[in-house]
Amino acid sequence: MSQKIKLEIARKISACQSLAITSHLRPDGDSIYTSLALAEMLELLGKKVQVVNHDPLPFPFYEFPETARIRQGQIDPEGVDLVILLECVDVARSGQTRIDHLPKVNIDHHYSNSPYADLNWIDPEASAVGEMVYELLEPLGLQPTPRIAEFLYAAIFSDTGSFQFSNTSARALYTCYRLVEAGANPNAIAEKILNNNTPSKVKLLGRVLSSLSLNPAGNLALLVMFRKDLEEFGLKDVDVEDITTIARSIKGVEMVIFFKEMEPGVFRVSLRSKGSASSALVAENFGGGGHQHAAGFTVQGEFDRLYREIPLVVEDILKKNRTKS
Repeated sequence: MSQKIKLEIARKISACQSLAITSHLRPDGDSIYTSLALAEMLELLGKKVQVVNHDPLPFPFYEFPETARIRQGQIDPEGVDLVILLECVDVARSGQTRIDHLPKVNIDHHYSNSPYADLNWIDPEASAVGEMVYELLEPLGLQPTPRIAEFLYAAIFSDTGSFQFSNTSARALYTCYRLVEAGANPNAIAEKILNNNTPSKVKLLGRVLSSLSLNPAGNLALLVMFRKDLEEFGLKDVDVEDITTIARSIKGVEMVIFFKEMEPGVFRVSLRSKGSASSALVAENFGGGGHQHAAGFTVQGEFDRLYREIPLVVEDILKKNRTKS
């Protein structure tokens, strides 16, 4: 089935002249760099390509010159033959409101994706959507250029947590081996993605880590960030997506619950987990979604109540999940 759908997507792309690429709201390194790699691939085929995301890019990706081609906003549907959606469980997840009438290809590695496009390639065993797009090179009759290799390596590097997450598979590492052979520089990519923090970002990290608390069982770590913290350090929401890494490393902690105040009474809750603890399962319980070890949802209400009640629900979900397994 996998080879068949790849060939069908390649044929669909070959038949088009003008394509648009988009990805999910709150784009991450995987969706960003896969979009850039796919755009380069399509342009090698002589296609006209626009890359558009509804939401702004997170730190540090918006600082890199290669990401300047990603336009924020809505796809211009005029003359577009095909829209390729990356990591979007449905069209609404892209935030794009002008593409309903256009042919679509859906490429995703999340098991929660429900087929909605003309062609749907869903592979939950893939570490990243970048790994999947690498496998489109051969059906499209292309060889990876050093630039395409760099982008796809960066995508996989990002979504595997620099090869620390449980989705770091033999397939992912073999793909990266081939990408390094094609010109990707692992050291340069790691340096670029991991070591670009500003003094303000590090100070905010200290502020957020000072809010750290653990539940009585010691398996949940809670972090909090209010709007005033962002405003004090002159940062944006997208600058702090990686701030849970240190709390996740605490011995015995299965999941980090990070409360981020979006506006008065509205909180975005980011989840990061490890081992058998499923962030996606917890997020889906609250109407959100994501990966096994990285997910999120939005809640409304009085903070003290949310801070008290949500961890109790999470504890119950994790306990039931352990009992099933």
